[in-house]
Amino acid sequence: MVKNAPYKFSEFQSIHFEYGFGDTLNNIYDSKTGEYQFVNRRDSLVKIKLRLSNDDLLYLHRKAADLGFWDFPANELNTEAKGRVPRYLIQFNYLRKSKKVMYDASYNGEEKLKDANERLIKEIQKVLNEAEARQRNSK
Repeated sequence: MVKNAPYKFSEFQSIHFEYGFGDTLNNIYDSKTGEYQFVNRRDSLVKIKLRLSNDDLLYLHRKAADLGFWDFPANELNTEAKGRVPRYLIQFNYLRKSKKVMYDASYNGEEKLKDANERLIKEIQKVLNEAEARQRNSK
C-alpha cells in the first residue's frame, strides 16, 4: 500500500476536505482560502476562517504518504448504500498535479484500503479541531 510519494511537499499548495451525508457535503475546509464551514451540534451552519500552520500541512502531507493516499482509487463509493451514509472528499493540490478521492463510509472494498481512508480522515479532522482550538484560545 505504501509507495514512494510522487508528490513533494515543496510543491504543496493546498488541501481541500469535504464531508457530509450522501451528496450533501455541507462541511468544507480549504487550506488555500482558510474558509471552513461546518454544521455544529445545534444543526447550524458555522463559517469561520481557519489557517493551518506549515507544520500542520506537512504532517497531513506525510500522513497521506504513509497511508498510501497517492495509490487510492479516485472513487470509493457504494452505490447500493441505503440511508444516511457519511461521505468524504479529500483533495491534495500540488504545483503540477493533484489527487482527489471520494470515499463512502459504506465502501465495500479491500479492508486495508478502508482502514487507510478512515485513518486519514480522522487525522485531517483532528488537525482541524486542534487548529480551531488554538485559534479560539489565542483570542
